[in-house]
Amino acid sequence: MDQQEERTVSFFRFEDLRVYAKATDYATWVTTQMNAPRSESEKTLASSFCHSSFDIALNIAEGSSRSKSQFDHYLKIAKTAIRECVVYTEVAHNLGLMNEEQYTQSREYLMELTRMIGALIISLQRSAERRNEQAEEEQGDPYSNDMSY
Repeated sequence: MDQQEERTVSFFRFEDLRVYAKATDYATWVTTQMNAPRSESEKTLASSFCHSSFDIALNIAEGSSRSKSQFDHYLKIAKTAIRECVVYTEVAHNLGLMNEEQYTQSREYLMELTRMIGALIISLQRSAERRNEQAEEEQGDPYSNDMSY
């Protein structure tokens, strides 16, 4: 096997998640777009926007180290941060801090992140359902026994 075929696995497993990479790309993008606020209120908006964009990646990272049900919870918190970023995108656009191209690009990032996180949540839920079904099969039916009443 040559070096290109080898897959490097990160020490921090969340770094291998495509959704984490997309979330950090978005946080980096937001930070570069919000670099010229003119007033104190615009600085507050930019700071809050950046904070929420970081929260998407932070919740993915934190949740990935937890149980599947807790990961599901953290992914839902990440989706809350996405919705916050939708609001910040709209307000930044309305204030002229984002042009039409930036506005569209931000919304595209956020829609893609929403789809990716939604798919991961569904995958985690299906995995939990399969585990529950397997556990029930292993235990058998508690109401079926040979005893007559």
